[in-house]
Amino acid sequence: MQNFELLRNVTIGQYIPIDSPIHRLDPRTKILAATFLIVGISFNSAVIANVIFLLAVLAIALISRVPLKYVMRGFILGLPILILIFVMQLFFQGWVEPSGRVYFEWGFIRVTRYSIQLMVISLIRVVAFIFLTSLITMTSTTTELTHGMERLLEPFRRIGLPSHELALVMMIALRFVPTLAEEMERIMKAQASRGADLGTRRMWRPDKAAKNILPLIVPLFMNAFRRAEDLVLAMEARCYVSGEGRTKYVELHNSVVDYAVIAATFAFMLLMMFYPWPSLHSVLAGYGFDWL
Repeated sequence: MQNFELLRNVTIGQYIPIDSPIHRLDPRTKILAATFLIVGISFNSAVIANVIFLLAVLAIALISRVPLKYVMRGFILGLPILILIFVMQLFFQGWVEPSGRVYFEWGFIRVTRYSIQLMVISLIRVVAFIFLTSLITMTSTTTELTHGMERLLEPFRRIGLPSHELALVMMIALRFVPTLAEEMERIMKAQASRGADLGTRRMWRPDKAAKNILPLIVPLFMNAFRRAEDLVLAMEARCYVSGEGRTKYVELHNSVVDYAVIAATFAFMLLMMFYPWPSLHSVLAGYGFDWL
């Protein structure tokens, strides 16, 4: 039994029309807030700080009223690669800090407190980052994100950065993520109907998986190029011209709530980066778990 449900598992680029406080925020506020949160957690290696960050992201998801089960679908497609990365960290990062507590050692495999901590931090970061990127597209349309990104990049026009063109390219690429997933699903079903063995590949045989996926790459890229050409012709047919002379139909306006959200996320970023977070081992030792 072969199952090719790709589109339903792609959450990035999908917009969910729900009336929530997050949906009503200005798109510039969402982009800046997500940037502050990502920067704040990227420069912090404390487990406690990462857990707090993940809880904050889950709170944002609950406020946006987006189903958590739907957001978690984004992990299904990349789950085999994530498991491989975490297992490699668990087994081979133990030699980076030889002075730490060793839980298991056999040959070149060495599981230590440091490797486990690194794996937990990486897992939390990946989950939080996927949540954030998915929530931005789920709570804002492509048009809103394009206008918001263009306004944020507009000051850089003075140094020659094409803000409008760059924002348009970024948002088109983001918008085509679910489209390419739908195209990939259609190609896989067509190949399976012709006898291709695509649904029974094994995760522990990456060579077999690559051999099965290779026939899908060429038609996927050909269809992507064809869609890009159709998009260019459609924009030219509508007399699209980029540059300084373009006017805007949508005018963005920040409210007091938007400024408060930006200030709160910026303060949270500073807290994540500069607060002297205690190590998880010291916290557990205070409760009598010093043997861990």
